[in-house]
Amino acid sequence: MEMMTTAVSWPQRTKSYIDEVRGEMRRVSWPSWKQVRATTGVVIAATFLFAAYFAVVDNIVKVIVDKVIHTFTR
Repeated sequence: MEMMTTAVSWPQRTKSYIDEVRGEMRRVSWPSWKQVRATTGVVIAATFLFAAYFAVVDNIVKVIVDKVIHTFTR
């Protein structure tokens, strides 16, 4: 019986959920196109900087590990 009640109330609960989402979306403070471009530029620049940093660190660690392995395999 409970399953039938849940099945019958499903459309109303779904409509209520969608109405609540619409209400919340109206209250959202959306950034301007200028702000979106600026923050996107910052994210892209930071991504490239982190990639370069990790490439350098990776190469340093690789050299150290290779030297340790070479030292113990002689």
